[in-house]
Amino acid sequence: MQRSIYTGLAAALIFGLFLSCKTNQTTVSKGSPAPQVSQADLGSAPLVHASPAPSFLLDSLERRLSEYRESRERTFDLLHTSLDLSFDYAARQVNGTASLRLKPYFFEQKELVLDAKDFDLHDIWLEEGTAQRPLNFKYDGKQVTVFLPRAYTQTDTLLLGVRYTAKPEETQQVGGKAVTDTKGLYFINPTGSEDKPRQVWTQGETSFSSKWFPTIDSPNERQTHDIRFRVDSSDITISNGRLVEQVQHGDGTRTDHWVMDMPHAPYLTAVAVGDFAKISDRWRDIEVNYYVEKGFERGAAKVFAHTPEMLTFFSDLLGVAYPWQKYDQVVVRDFVSGAMENTTVSIFMEGLNLDEREALDSEWDYIIAHELFHQWFGNLVTTESWSNLPLNESFADYSEYLWFEYKEGKDKADMHHLAAMEQYMYEAEEKQEDLIRFHYHDEDDMFDSHSYAKGGRILHMLRRHLGDEAFFTSLKHYLEKHAFSSVEIHDLRLAFEEVTGRDMNWFFNQWFLASGHPVLDIQMDTSNPESYLLTVAQRQDLGTTPLYRIPFKVSIYKDGEVIDRELVLDRGVQQFALENGAGTEAVIVDEDMVLLAEKRTARGADVLSRQFARARSGVARLEALDSLTSDYLDRGDRTALIVEALADGFSEVRGLALTRLPQVMSKERVSATLEAAIVRIANEDPSHEVRASAIALLAELNAEKYAGLFQQLVQEPSYVVSGAALTAIMDMPGELDQKLALFGKLRDDRSIRIAVPLADFLTSEGLSGYDDWFNAKLDQLGGESLYYFVGYYGDYFASVPDTDREAGLERLLALAGEHPANYIRLTAFQSLFGFIDEEGVLARVVKIHAEETDELVRNYQQFFLEPYLEEN
Repeated sequence: MQRSIYTGLAAALIFGLFLSCKTNQTTVSKGSPAPQVSQADLGSAPLVHASPAPSFLLDSLERRLSEYRESRERTFDLLHTSLDLSFDYAARQVNGTASLRLKPYFFEQKELVLDAKDFDLHDIWLEEGTAQRPLNFKYDGKQVTVFLPRAYTQTDTLLLGVRYTAKPEETQQVGGKAVTDTKGLYFINPTGSEDKPRQVWTQGETSFSSKWFPTIDSPNERQTHDIRFRVDSSDITISNGRLVEQVQHGDGTRTDHWVMDMPHAPYLTAVAVGDFAKISDRWRDIEVNYYVEKGFERGAAKVFAHTPEMLTFFSDLLGVAYPWQKYDQVVVRDFVSGAMENTTVSIFMEGLNLDEREALDSEWDYIIAHELFHQWFGNLVTTESWSNLPLNESFADYSEYLWFEYKEGKDKADMHHLAAMEQYMYEAEEKQEDLIRFHYHDEDDMFDSHSYAKGGRILHMLRRHLGDEAFFTSLKHYLEKHAFSSVEIHDLRLAFEEVTGRDMNWFFNQWFLASGHPVLDIQMDTSNPESYLLTVAQRQDLGTTPLYRIPFKVSIYKDGEVIDRELVLDRGVQQFALENGAGTEAVIVDEDMVLLAEKRTARGADVLSRQFARARSGVARLEALDSLTSDYLDRGDRTALIVEALADGFSEVRGLALTRLPQVMSKERVSATLEAAIVRIANEDPSHEVRASAIALLAELNAEKYAGLFQQLVQEPSYVVSGAALTAIMDMPGELDQKLALFGKLRDDRSIRIAVPLADFLTSEGLSGYDDWFNAKLDQLGGESLYYFVGYYGDYFASVPDTDREAGLERLLALAGEHPANYIRLTAFQSLFGFIDEEGVLARVVKIHAEETDELVRNYQQFFLEPYLEEN
């Protein structure tokens, strides 16, 4: 699963939790009473008494023992599920009949427990030949206990029937960081009253498939299945496996029959229904399809264009061909996660609904690669419990690096790697957990930057330590050995040991089974030019974090060549004589920034300048440039550095040079030659982001001089470039008529990169009469775009005279209190403070805060509210 992408706000507040209430009742079926257990049945087992008044330590240990999250006991093996479904859009319910084929796993069983959350259970029966034997059951709203007519052993196979109504809207469980709602099955615009398509789609991870069909909802279970569902004839259906039959009923409805004949975990079962456009592709002899809203077909062909190439790349890299029958990718509205890797059918958030022009700036390859890699790591081989979630998510996270490395080069991949490392380090300021965790409050707690970002970085270190051949051969062995089964962390370790012949406990113990990360003090004594003395000290808290064994690399640049020394740190403080020899130009520790560690080192401008000049790695040059143009160093004359950086082969270096130029030199010191280079970059750089940075710099240097250039660049196909040029024009003084004409030309454009400079222009100029435009944009935009636009919407109605302030306020209040996405609620809540001095607004804001169910959002709301509550 790809978590929500909106991580710009502090901590993890972008990830939402939703809460609906339902009375928790226990239901017992009609008929004869359920079997009772007598005292005699208990035999002479000794009674167990609670410990008397334990000490603080004992209390803590007992609590931890009670919180141990074990893998679910397998009392039954679920072999196959058949579903016959129809959707009641008005009631937002699923009417279904399920047939489950099961057998006891090992011990004999007299009862069967199935997960079935918020159902009306009508009948449960046992198929006995052509007869149906009604069964008694007990139901508590979450699980149904079915009482069997006799004891069954592992040689018996049961065929159980269930007729039910699933009510996914009646959910009791709050959502979390990865999945912001827990309905399992979602009706989007079921009555057709909203300006969006009518859709049905599912989201099963972690245990929400049992919101729409009865099952054993655990990742260590595997089933095949077939699903028949009746839909409107105009709808398209997508599910796991293959569509084998479509039956028209002559009443405007149709039944589609999908068959998944390869076993996978129940949480990976998926359905999507809607009026989708279908774009067909192929990979080898496998169908590859992309489903989007109509109107986005040409954009989808670009957004998903690399999918067949990814299938080839990952299949060849792993030595295990894509293992499933087909691969579909579906973009839906109001998705509750970034994306989800259901077997053979990944579902994505609406941010991937792009037109052809928007797709030019598409950077969705990372999420497409992430979900595709899950088809091996997560679907073919599945974590046996959520405690072992990194076996799914760390690999999917690392697939993003692998793809960028192959497709766009090592520098791009390393930049992605550093961003993920920073994401983990940010989270580590608040918590440091074992990567494999058997103690957590909720399953969703596992979906954090430890399981994703930290895990991906650990795999990167393991790959660099062992080398590509050993790393990928071990993964091939792991996948082939455990295909169609569940795994725990030791299965991965053993796969590496069986291939390489090396003991890997030390690596897995310190990285997967312990918390924290190294904190390294690094000092380089260069007083002996023949042999620099490197001193590395581990400064992490050894009470909570291991003393690490750390293989690392030192790169020595000398005589136009580079020598890589492989070293191992395995002490608290350790010295290494590098024996680099005279004439050494630069020595860089961990040049590729492989190590997941906080590295503290003091380097002067001379050392950093040599690093920038010599380093092969783009991220090492970027690090040097960042330091050389930061406030903490005496910058001196950096003109030559900036000129060199603007010609660097790594786009991030060029972009940083453009951003930092105003900080290291005044406008007057920018030569005509340098200015011409910036103009050339604005026109020609292969990176749209770098071109946008150059446009912003030219606007800062002399906006009027380049007004004509900006007018030309507004017409660029790339929205990144066009939006930057539009911002430059709208920020220039005067020329109101020209700006209004440009507004009229672009007002209907759907890109947020166009909407933001237009909105800022109207607000800055205090132009009333544009309420309808702001309201239309608020209706049109969604997801990340809506998040960015809400602030401009609030500023306009709060500050511009002669607007319908009350109507704008009401819309913000509705967003802050009712929008399903927590990041939208929060940005709307913050925008309300532009109206806070108006009568009654503070009380309504306080009420929204009181009714907020998301703890993270509540905390930030409290931060905004406190000054006003203190005054009142």
